[in-house]
Amino acid sequence: MINKYKLLLLCFLLLSGNLASAQARKAAPQDNTKMQWFGDAKLGIFIHWGIYGVNGIPESWSFFNNYISHEDYMKQLDGFTADKYKPEEWAKLIKESGARYSVITTKHHDGVALWDSKMGGINTKKHTPAKRDVLTPFVDALRKENLKVGFYYSLPDWSYADYDVFTRAKKRYSITEEPRRWKKFLGFYQGQLRELSKNYNPDLYWFDGDWEHSAEEWESEKVRQMLVGHNKNVIINSRLNHYGDYATPEQGVPVVKPQAPYWELCLTMNDSWGYSPHDHHYKSPNQVIRTFADCISNGGNLLLDIGPKPDGTIPQEQVAILKELGRWTNKHEEAIFGTVAGIPQAHFHGYSTLAKDGKTLYLFVENQGAESVRVQGLATPVKSIKVVGSNTAAKYEKQGNTTFIKVPANAYDEQLTVLALSFDEPLKLASPAPAKIELAQLQKTGKLDATQRNRTIRQMADNLQAGNNPFQNTALQPDGTDVKQLKLADPGVERWVKKHAETMCKANPGLLEGHYEGNTSLSEDKQTLYLFVEGKPTGPIAIKGLKNKLHRIRVVGNGTLLGHEIFNKQYWSEIPGIAYIDVPHDLLDEDLTVIAILLDGPVSLYREEIKPIESN
Repeated sequence: MINKYKLLLLCFLLLSGNLASAQARKAAPQDNTKMQWFGDAKLGIFIHWGIYGVNGIPESWSFFNNYISHEDYMKQLDGFTADKYKPEEWAKLIKESGARYSVITTKHHDGVALWDSKMGGINTKKHTPAKRDVLTPFVDALRKENLKVGFYYSLPDWSYADYDVFTRAKKRYSITEEPRRWKKFLGFYQGQLRELSKNYNPDLYWFDGDWEHSAEEWESEKVRQMLVGHNKNVIINSRLNHYGDYATPEQGVPVVKPQAPYWELCLTMNDSWGYSPHDHHYKSPNQVIRTFADCISNGGNLLLDIGPKPDGTIPQEQVAILKELGRWTNKHEEAIFGTVAGIPQAHFHGYSTLAKDGKTLYLFVENQGAESVRVQGLATPVKSIKVVGSNTAAKYEKQGNTTFIKVPANAYDEQLTVLALSFDEPLKLASPAPAKIELAQLQKTGKLDATQRNRTIRQMADNLQAGNNPFQNTALQPDGTDVKQLKLADPGVERWVKKHAETMCKANPGLLEGHYEGNTSLSEDKQTLYLFVEGKPTGPIAIKGLKNKLHRIRVVGNGTLLGHEIFNKQYWSEIPGIAYIDVPHDLLDEDLTVIAILLDGPVSLYREEIKPIESN
């Protein structure tokens, strides 16, 4: 009994501690009415514009980390001219991209404000050759295009004489020892926020830097009440010490759907937030579009960043990405805006969204030319299927638990094709588990036509993913020898099994949902990962949330080595980047291609929540 009471007491203390912690950092009450536009918007454009673009160095962090002195960093003020700045063209481009809102850096951690603040501090009108407030005309241009206005605002100001933190190595003072200085800073930053609210009445505040102090020290609750008091519909991001309305994962696309009802991934086009003339590591439009589809498939938004030059022009690489993104979003807007999160990946190896009434399912198809597109476990009968953007009808049939959809060859989009499945009733789902395939079945089928052969091979891949290996305890060898002993009935199936035997010999089930948009399996030692590729990819295949280093990548069956590229891996962060692998089309298997990746150890996956980056 003593142990039991001790256990009860421990549980009580833990619960009390959790409650106290929750009360100390309580989240803002959710107002779904005011959040509706944000949930429907899906796409925003982030703008990092400041003096850091003059030298093309990291915004604010370059002096904070002592890569450059504060004095030399501030010399960039002299190069911020904005002499080619055309805010109306910015707003038109943002509109063309398909974005419904934009967030601009009104002031970064370096303290340089884009408007003529009456609170003091540094700003573009008083301290740069631009000699003007560059924020006001942009806000006016956004509103003229009927776009929502978002303001990034840095809570820290590392240049302000009465802010306690100066650089990573230097603090100006301790708050407990000099509370009057801290009080002065609170008056300064809260006064700037009052200015922004009064002068511009933004739809959204995007705070940053809250990790440097507690909610009590920032007076987060007071700030929230002040902003909401001015505009009850204003939306605030999560970086006000949990007094915000939505979560803001940064750079890493979440593997597991975030728990927050509203969330937004902020993402760079290359590796830099602000303009950096030497950073040419740009994502392709295909990669950006697929990342966007990934976000909305999981019920989130994408806030895609651009970094204008100090003269006010936007780099051509960024313009090109926004224009192609706009072409794609305009064509497929019914599947994007105003939709909700789609179905689990176990039902469909790809991204998906649902109409709010549940009567239309949108499937985002990455690859072209597969025998068919498959979706499993639809309990509600399909009424019709069309290719979005062309209204071309797509034929379909149901076999067992699987609906097979034939996409007309001329109806594919060059980046990402979208199918709309219509239902008379809101969609209900059944178990997505694939029909179990046994060796005896493969021995009795007889010769198959091309369609059934292909579907049988893909069904084997489904089974491998699920942990059912029909060749587990057979004579099959990793090199495919002795495949004749299996007595497979169809020569095409036998050909494929022999060529890809290593993926089935003593194989383990593949990756968990969310890491790869397709089937996978693992070798016996879990150190070789096999990716199954259906059809012809329109861009590089992608794996996210893989902690391992990739030692060697090859095409199974011919041994050709492939390269890979990592995006969004920050050296200071434990969050893995996304690994992209280009698969040449001349190496694709006629039925199902398999890519083998040798890892640096047994597979290790990142499935934790992706949070704001608190260092740089």
